[in-house]
Amino acid sequence: MRQMYKPEAPALKPKKDLITLVENRTVYSLNNFELNIFETNQQSEDVRLKFNSFVLTSMFRGKKVMHLFDQEGFEYLPGESVIVPADEEMVIDFPEADFSNPTQCMALAIKSEQIKETVNLLNEKYAKIEEHDSWKIDLDTFHLKNSFEVTNTIDRLVKVSTETNTAKDLFANFMINELLIRLMQTQARVLIVDNYKKYANTNRFAFVIQYIKEHITEKLSIEKLCDLACMSKANFFRQFKRELGITPVDFINQERIKIAKELLSDTHNDISDACFKAGFSSTNYFFIIFKKYVGVTPGKFKELCLLSGGRNLLNAS
Repeated sequence: MRQMYKPEAPALKPKKDLITLVENRTVYSLNNFELNIFETNQQSEDVRLKFNSFVLTSMFRGKKVMHLFDQEGFEYLPGESVIVPADEEMVIDFPEADFSNPTQCMALAIKSEQIKETVNLLNEKYAKIEEHDSWKIDLDTFHLKNSFEVTNTIDRLVKVSTETNTAKDLFANFMINELLIRLMQTQARVLIVDNYKKYANTNRFAFVIQYIKEHITEKLSIEKLCDLACMSKANFFRQFKRELGITPVDFINQERIKIAKELLSDTHNDISDACFKAGFSSTNYFFIIFKKYVGVTPGKFKELCLLSGGRNLLNAS
């Protein structure tokens, strides 16, 4: 189960400044995109929203039920993003929203020229390792759990877009390019990681990920992974990170942390058990990596699991 990385929620509007209780909109217009922050403070159904450009949406607070492409509605939660093509109508329900539990999300409307420029640059300068593959935004993979990198970029982009710095357009242009690249890398990672068995014979990184998954609790040799990919160490690290947005070492660590969290949620496992059973060889390193990706120490996580029953913490960042 993929870990959730929740972006930092912007401050809510004071009640006196709200124009409406349903999808109250605050707009920040920049050169190549428009940042919209929406807040909803009462239960509602069948709220319709459409943009005339490509939109990346991401949840900050609360819960929505989103209906897209005439398909069955799906729950939309903090730590998730949804991409919506131009002129596609979103139909949204807010089953739990009120002032004590508001819904808040962003909708980032990005100019098509900006997207085309970024995609073309990647394909021309940083082509994918497999000749049959190319960079693109995949509209079939439209509902995503944020990667650590996507959430980090969203946080920085929202901060820059909402401040009064006179150079914010310059900073924001760099960040919107980064966010588009992170988005494509996350989509590529979802496709390969979720379907590694399907692509193991046609994509060398899928083949490598299959090996990692099958040997995750054992000592993994980077040299072995390079041999499986038929690449030098330097080229393997560079291409893996470029295409999937994460280094091989970070990918292995994240996979092991997921196992460790499962183990820590079981009262029969202590911290050392979780560390070594998940494939880590050093408790000191395990503590550092766990805190990096989960936000709390293993001991604190185990304490929270004992207080809450554990299962509701397994997907939390």
